[in-house]
Amino acid sequence: MTEEFRQSLTPPVSPFAADSQCDLAAARPPCFCCFEAKDDHTGALSSEGYLGRGSLKRLLLRLDPAPAEFETDTVEIFGFTWVTETALVESAKLLFGLFRQTFYKLETLVQSSSHDFGQAGNLHYEAEDLRQQCVFFLQYVKVFLHRYLEPSLDAAHPHPYEQLEQQFPSALLEELLGITLLTGRLKDLPAGVQSAFSMQNHGKIFPPSWHLLHLHLDIHWSVLEILHVLGHKMQSQVVYAHRFVNLTGENLTDASLFEEHLCSLLCDLTGLALGKYSKVRPTEMLSSNPFLCLCTKELWVLLMYLLEYRNKALRTQSFWGYMNSLLKPLVTGQPAPKHSGGFLTHCKDPLGFTWWLLTHLAMSGQYSHSGTVQNEKYMEDNWTFVEGLLRTTCDPKGGLAEEQIRMHVHCCLSLCLLWEPSTAAVSTLWDYYSRNLNASFTVPWLGVSGLGTLYKTPLALLEQARSCCSPSPLSSPGHTQLYRSANSFHIFLRVLALCLGQDRAGGVPQRQIKGRIYSKFSAKKMQELSEGGLMNFLLLFLVVARQVELEDVASRACELLGFLPSNCPPAHRTLVWRGQLSLLLLFQERGLDVGAQAGWLASSFNKTAKEFYSKTTEVSRRLALWGPLSSYLEGVAEVFETSAGLGLSEEKLLSEGFDWLLPACRQSELNSVLSFLQTVLAQLRRVHQRSVQSAPIPAWAPASASVIRERHLAVASSLWVHFFPFLRSLRLSQTPPAQLADAAAGFTLLAFDLPSSAPQDLQPNPVLSIMQSFGWDDMVHPLLVTRYLPHLLQNSELVSSLSSGSSGVAPGSAQGLSVRAWIRCVLQQHLHKNSDGTESKTARAVGEQLCELTRLILRLPEVDSILQRAGLPSTAARLEPTSALEMFVKTVGSVYSGLQLLTERLAMVTRALDYIGDVLKYVKPYVVSKNQEGMQLAYWAVGCIVKHWSPLLATSKAQQLLFRIVDGLLLPPKLPQQDKALRDSLPLYLQGLSVASSLSQSQGACLKQQLRSVTRRYLDHFLPASPSVGIVANHPVLLGACEATPTTKGAALRRTILEVLCENFLQFKSHAPPPRVASVLMFLLELLRRNGDTDITLLTLPLPSVLRCLMLVNEPMVRKTSTDALQLVVERCVAASTERPCELMITVLRSFVEENVGVYDRQVYGVLETVAVLDPAVVQALVPTLTHSLRNAEHKRGLGKNIALRSAYMKLLSLLGERGQDEISSLESD
Repeated sequence: MTEEFRQSLTPPVSPFAADSQCDLAAARPPCFCCFEAKDDHTGALSSEGYLGRGSLKRLLLRLDPAPAEFETDTVEIFGFTWVTETALVESAKLLFGLFRQTFYKLETLVQSSSHDFGQAGNLHYEAEDLRQQCVFFLQYVKVFLHRYLEPSLDAAHPHPYEQLEQQFPSALLEELLGITLLTGRLKDLPAGVQSAFSMQNHGKIFPPSWHLLHLHLDIHWSVLEILHVLGHKMQSQVVYAHRFVNLTGENLTDASLFEEHLCSLLCDLTGLALGKYSKVRPTEMLSSNPFLCLCTKELWVLLMYLLEYRNKALRTQSFWGYMNSLLKPLVTGQPAPKHSGGFLTHCKDPLGFTWWLLTHLAMSGQYSHSGTVQNEKYMEDNWTFVEGLLRTTCDPKGGLAEEQIRMHVHCCLSLCLLWEPSTAAVSTLWDYYSRNLNASFTVPWLGVSGLGTLYKTPLALLEQARSCCSPSPLSSPGHTQLYRSANSFHIFLRVLALCLGQDRAGGVPQRQIKGRIYSKFSAKKMQELSEGGLMNFLLLFLVVARQVELEDVASRACELLGFLPSNCPPAHRTLVWRGQLSLLLLFQERGLDVGAQAGWLASSFNKTAKEFYSKTTEVSRRLALWGPLSSYLEGVAEVFETSAGLGLSEEKLLSEGFDWLLPACRQSELNSVLSFLQTVLAQLRRVHQRSVQSAPIPAWAPASASVIRERHLAVASSLWVHFFPFLRSLRLSQTPPAQLADAAAGFTLLAFDLPSSAPQDLQPNPVLSIMQSFGWDDMVHPLLVTRYLPHLLQNSELVSSLSSGSSGVAPGSAQGLSVRAWIRCVLQQHLHKNSDGTESKTARAVGEQLCELTRLILRLPEVDSILQRAGLPSTAARLEPTSALEMFVKTVGSVYSGLQLLTERLAMVTRALDYIGDVLKYVKPYVVSKNQEGMQLAYWAVGCIVKHWSPLLATSKAQQLLFRIVDGLLLPPKLPQQDKALRDSLPLYLQGLSVASSLSQSQGACLKQQLRSVTRRYLDHFLPASPSVGIVANHPVLLGACEATPTTKGAALRRTILEVLCENFLQFKSHAPPPRVASVLMFLLELLRRNGDTDITLLTLPLPSVLRCLMLVNEPMVRKTSTDALQLVVERCVAASTERPCELMITVLRSFVEENVGVYDRQVYGVLETVAVLDPAVVQALVPTLTHSLRNAEHKRGLGKNIALRSAYMKLLSLLGERGQDEISSLESD
C-alpha cells in the first residue's frame, strides 16, 4: 500500500509555497475536469479528477485526503486567514456562509455574463477562481474531519472549545443540509447551465456556466464523501441535526442525509441519461453512452465504488441495489420513488433505456480506482435484475419488435462478456427463440444489412458458427456494430456459446442447456420449420456442437433432420445438406472420421440424383432439384479442400449418385460438375504428394504410410469409377465442354501419381492410354487437345518420365505424338470460325490455348534438341503458332540435310513422318468447307513441308506421302475455288518438287513427270488470255522460279518450266501461232529477265520457239516481245560463252535455217538480220549454209537467178562486215 500511495505521501509543503503561483497550481485539490480528456479515444478519465488524483483510493483506505496540504498553522480560505486546526469548529457557520456567498457570486456571474468574446477570458478566470475557492474549502473540510475530529467524551467541566467540538458534527450536518438545499438537484438546474454538459472543447477557456455546472458535481460528490468520512470518524455514532427534521418528521441524521442525497443524485443522473437516450438510435446503443460528459461518467464510477465499499464494510445496500430499486418501477410501470420527483415518468421506452443504462454502467465497472480501463472485474454482477429484464423482453404479451429485441439481446451479450454468463438468462432467451425459430428477425429500416442470411456454402455456415463462438471484444467495432451485422438470433447464439464455453465443474450448465435445447424439438416441430427456421436450427446445432460433445450433437441433429418429410421442398433439402456438410467440416477440424455422416448424406444425394436423371421428371422439377445438387457439389468441394489428409472416409461422399447426375446435366450444369471434379482431383494429388514428400516414415511405423496410401487409393478409386467413364464418352464430341480437358488432365496426372488406382482397361500404362484418348487421337476436337496437353506438358516430372522412357513407351514416341497433335491443331485452328468468317468463341479459345501449347511443345526435350542442333535461340519458344510451325518444319529439314549417317537419316525420316502424321487428312476439312483462311493456311503449311523437307520426301519411305500431296492438293480432278491459296503457296510446291525429283533414285522420273504436270497445269491456269504485265509478273510459277542469285536447284526448276513452256505453249500448228502467244512470250521474257542464269544450254532452250515466233507472227506486241527475248538470250550467251562465236547458238540457228529456209526464206533472212545486229559472228558462221541453201533453191526452181531472194540475202550479208562483202562478191560473180 505504501507503494500505491507513494506520490501522495510527500513531505509537507513549505510555508512559503503561497508565494509561488506554480506551487499553488500544483496544490489544487482534485475536481471534476473533462476538458483534458475531450479528445482521448482510449476512454481514460481526467488525470485531475477524483480518480486520477487518487482521492477515491484514499477515501476507501481511510487515508488523509491531502497529506501534503494544510500542514501550516494557518490556512487562507475565502481570502481570510484561519487557524488550521480550529477554524472549522470555531467558525463553521461563518465559513459555510462564506462558501454560500462565493457560490452566489458564481451564480450571479453566470446570470450576468454576456456572449462578448472579448470578455470570455476574464469571465473564465474569474469563474474558475470562484469555483476553486469552493472546492478548496470542501477539501479543507475533508482534511479537517480526517485529522482533527475525534468522538467526544462526556466531561464534567468541558472547555469551551470542547463544547464547540462536541456540537461540531451536528453543526456540520446542518451546514451540509444547507449546502444541498442551496445547490438543489441536478435536474432543476437551468437549461443554460445544463447545456454546458454538451459544450465543445474550446481550448481551456470556458464560460461561467461550465464552471458552475462542474462545481455542482463537485459539491454533490463532496457532500457524500464528507458524510462518509463523518460516519467513519464518529465510529458508527449517529449524528443528529438538532434544528432539522426530514419530510417524514424524523430527525435528520448523517445516515439519512447520505441516503437521501445519494438517491436524489442517482435519480438525477439517471434522468440526465434518459434525456440523452431519446436521441440514440438502436444501431448506436453501445457506441453512444449515457454520460453527458466524462465528469458524469467519473461521478457514476465514484458512486459505484463508494457504494460497493459501504455494502461490504457497513452492510448497506449495494450500487446495483440502489439502481434496481430506481429502475424497477420504471420497467414495471409502478409508481416512481419519492425522490425521483416525476423526472423518470416521461420515458417512451423504459425497457430499452434500462438495458442501455445498465449495460453502460456495467462497462464503467471496468475502470480501476485510478480511472484507467482494465480488463478486470471490479464490480459484482447484477444478473438477478437482468434476468427479470430478459423475461420482460421475451414476454409474448409485450409484443416487442425485432429492432428492440435485437438491442436488448445485444446488451445482454455485452453483460455476458463483462460478467460470467448466466444459465438462467440463456434459458429465458432460448424459450423465446424456440417459439420464434421461423421468424425472419429482420429490421426493415436497416435495408440489406437487416435482412436474414441464407449462407451459400457449408464453410460459410460454419464460419458464421465460428464467429458466434468467438465474439468480438467488448470495445471493438465488431461488437459495437453487431446490431447492423447480425440479427437477434445470431446475437443470442453468441450468448449461448459463451455460456456453453464457461468452465464449470462437471459441466452441469452445459448438460442443462443442451437438454433444454433438445427438448424443444419434436417431429412436429421439425416439420413446421420454414426455410429460415431450418437455417436457424442448423446454425444453433453447429454452435452447440462446437462448444460441447460433437458426436452427440451431430447424432441428435441427424435424428431430428430425419423427421423432415421425404418430399420436402428442394430448398429445404439444400439447407439440410449444407448443414450436414458443415457438421462434417467440424468433424474434419477435430480429426474425427466422417464416414457415418458422409454415408447418410451420400444416400440422400443418390436419391436426388436418380430423380434428376429420370426421364419422367418434369423440367421445372429438374431445375428445382439442381439447387440442392449444386449445393452438394460446392459443399463436398469445400470438404475436400479443407481436408488436411483425406484420411477420414471423405471418399464416401463420391457416391454412385454421380453416375446418374453426369449424363443428365446440361452444358452449364456439366461445367459445374467438372469444376467440382477438378477441385477434388487437385486436392487428392496435392495431399498425396505432400504425404510422399513429407519426412520419412520411421521404420517402426510403416503401417501409417500404408494406411494413408490406402485412404488415397480409396478416394482415387471412387473418382475413376464414377467420373472417368463419362469423361471418356465425351472425348469425341464436336462441342466438348472446355473443362472436360481440365478434368481429363487431372485424371492423367492422378494416374501418374497413383498408377495402381487406374482401372484395368487403362493398364499397364494408364498415363499413355489417357493421353492417347484425349490428346493424341486425330479425332479429338482441337479445343480439347489444346487445353488438355498444356496441363501435362507443364508438369516437369511427367515430361521427364515421357522423355526417359520410364513410362513404358519409347522416349521419342510420346513427344512425337504430342508434336503431331500440336501440328494438327495449328493446321485446324481456322476450322471453327463462323460461316461469315468472323471469329467464334471456340476459335478464340483454340487460338489462346494453342499459343500456350506451342510454347510448351518447343520446350520438349526432343524438340529443343532439334532446335539446338539447328543453332536456333531460346527466344524461338515465344513465337506465335503459325510462325513456330514454319520454324519447326525448316529446322527439321535443315537437321536432316546435315545428317551424314544413313541410320540417322532413316531415323529422322521416321520421326518427321510421325510429326506430321496424315497431314492431308488434317487439311481436308478446309477443302470441303471452302474456308478461305483455312485453305490458305493448309496449302501454305503443306507447301512449307514440301519445300523444306524435299530431300526427306524424296526418300523411298516418304515418297508415297509426296505423291499423295501432289495428287490431292495440286492435281485434283477438278480445281476448286482455291486460286488465292494456290497462287500464294505454289512456289513452295514447285521448288520442293524440283529438288525431290532431282534427288529421288527410285521414283525420280515419276516425280519429274509430276513436276511437269503441275507446272503445265498452273502455267495454263494462271496465264492471262491477253498480255498483262501486272498479272504475268505475279504468276506463281514465275515467282517460284525466280532467284536473286542463281542456284543449281533453281536452274533445274527453270529448265523444267522452259521445257514445259516450249513444248506446250509455243508449238505452232502449221502457220497458226499458239494460243495466248503474247502472254506466253511475256512470261518467258520475265523468267529470263529476273534470273541471271549463265548456263548456255538453259538460255538457248527457248531460242527455237522465239525465232519461230519472230519469223511467223507479225503482231507488233509479239514481235517486240520476241525481239526482246531474242536479244536477252543472245546477249546472255555472248556474255557466258568462253569462245566466239558460241557453238551452241550456231547449232540452234543452223537447225532453224535448215528447217525453214526452203519455205520461209525471206522471213529467215529477216530473223537473222536481227541476230546479226546482236552477234554478227554467229550469223557469219552460217553464211556457207545460207549460200548453199540459196543456190539449191534456185537450181530446183530452174529459172536461173532469183533476184528478189538474192537481194534479201545480200541485205543480210551487208550486215556481216568483211565476211559478208566477200560472200556478196562471190554471189555477183555467179
